[in-house]
Amino acid sequence: MTRKKRLLFLSWRDIHHPKKGGAELFTHEMLKRAVHAGYEIVHFSPMFDGAKEEERIDGVLYKREGSLTTVIHYARKYYRANTFDFVVDQCNTHRFLTKFWVPSNQRVFFIHQLTREIWFYNSKFPVNVIGYLLEPLLLKLNKNDLTMTVSNSTRENLLDLGFQRQKVKVLPEGLDFEPWSKEMFYEKEASPTFVYVGRMVPYKGIDDALKAFIEVKKNLPDAKLWIIGKPDMQYVQTVLGEISNQAHLTIGNANENKDVTLFGFVNEEEKLQYMSRAHALLFPSLREGWGLTISEAAVVGTPSIVYNTYGVKDAVDNGKAGYLVPKKDIKALSQTMLSIIRNPHEYEIKRQQAYDFSKRLHWNHTGNEFINFMRELS
Repeated sequence: MTRKKRLLFLSWRDIHHPKKGGAELFTHEMLKRAVHAGYEIVHFSPMFDGAKEEERIDGVLYKREGSLTTVIHYARKYYRANTFDFVVDQCNTHRFLTKFWVPSNQRVFFIHQLTREIWFYNSKFPVNVIGYLLEPLLLKLNKNDLTMTVSNSTRENLLDLGFQRQKVKVLPEGLDFEPWSKEMFYEKEASPTFVYVGRMVPYKGIDDALKAFIEVKKNLPDAKLWIIGKPDMQYVQTVLGEISNQAHLTIGNANENKDVTLFGFVNEEEKLQYMSRAHALLFPSLREGWGLTISEAAVVGTPSIVYNTYGVKDAVDNGKAGYLVPKKDIKALSQTMLSIIRNPHEYEIKRQQAYDFSKRLHWNHTGNEFINFMRELS
């Protein structure tokens, strides 16, 4: 009987972590399909409050030990006490430095996106400068490793750092639900309505979305902006509130009729409904691995307006499946928002193109590509 191939997958967060995001979803969907294909997989990550030290989820064995700073020690100890065919180091700012303790023929590197300019939005001096300067140096440690990523943008970033073209594999993104048929689309709101879905962090560009919306309101007084996602009330008050107050915009919650509505966290069904009812999703992020929300909006009938930035441009097929505007160009962002209302024929064409491009995404494709990649290594 053929022995199952054993993979050790290292990451800073897992699918049950309270701060899980698209990377953790991608990883779990990929790994559970690999388990069904006959692989034995252990996912190793730090402990967090309320977590179990060990549990099996969809066939994947999740082990947790240590903190963000000590997890490398425990992962190395676990690796040496067990037998694995391959070790996958998932880099999401944090990395496990497997170059120094895993043989080259067992190493696989996995990265969704580089951080680069995000350091200057998420950290203060001198941490931001140190992080910015160290990132390419640390990445070059893995330049000879077999590597997986999720977009051509990130692949090109890696090639620029010296990674070998033939060793870098792009895995396709997936969706967590079946694309809707057109009959399932909700009617668009009577008023021009734009939606932002995501975390309230500076590099995601929610402040730029609000500034562009202010310009739109000067031409379309009945326009609305919906913001969906767990609210950071300090950010709302100090950043969004100040911008809104200067423009005399009103902000309220879901049961108030305001210019800007903060829905907070909503369930998946509600999120898709709001996205389907809006005219466009605003996604002015400075960098992403892909931008899964863009694809989700597309398959419920709503195209996205995005900045021409790494990862994000891949999710709109470089402007063929959505609207691409120059990075940090708020004027271009607002003009595009106006154009989709004023040019309904062009809007319907773009809406169809976004739908056709994104409905091809499925986690089964992701899993199959990962499985094929691993089989090639064997």
